[in-house]
Amino acid sequence: MEKKQAVYLADLIEVSKPAIYDIKKLETVNGKLPGFHQWTNGKQTTAAFEVTRIDSETTYYFLLIDWHRNDNYYLVIYLHNKSTTAAELRVIEEIDGIPYISWVYNPLKRDGKNDQRKAYFKQMFGSRKVHIKIPDTTLEITEFLNELFRLCQNRIKADKVVEVFNFEK
Repeated sequence: MEKKQAVYLADLIEVSKPAIYDIKKLETVNGKLPGFHQWTNGKQTTAAFEVTRIDSETTYYFLLIDWHRNDNYYLVIYLHNKSTTAAELRVIEEIDGIPYISWVYNPLKRDGKNDQRKAYFKQMFGSRKVHIKIPDTTLEITEFLNELFRLCQNRIKADKVVEVFNFEK
């Protein structure tokens, strides 16, 4: 996404007050997020938030960041323990004139079981491609966050499906 789109999203998230989420803005220094994670060090960051869904006490970190240092901003969602990312979203698509952030489930694990993960994700969630409407106002932030949390939870389930089911013949 372009920087202006990242700034727009950051501004909406920052001023929103969704009842079911606790949102804390993380401090940036000179447009960077110091000491967060080795993968984020030195990268331009529009904003970063710790977002907790109050009813489930599930927390993710949302970073609007120039992930590859090429002026292409991402919404990177980290697990609360910062061990890895749950999603890296960057593609904005217009569908019927409405902007959506799009993401495709494409696991890159090195265990030979990615086809099973993809099949599970598609079967359970309808498609490997997810479209989440970009909010127009702060009133739409709750639904935007709901969809992002759902995406992260579905991705985690699909990643772990090979631990739950034996796909070997």
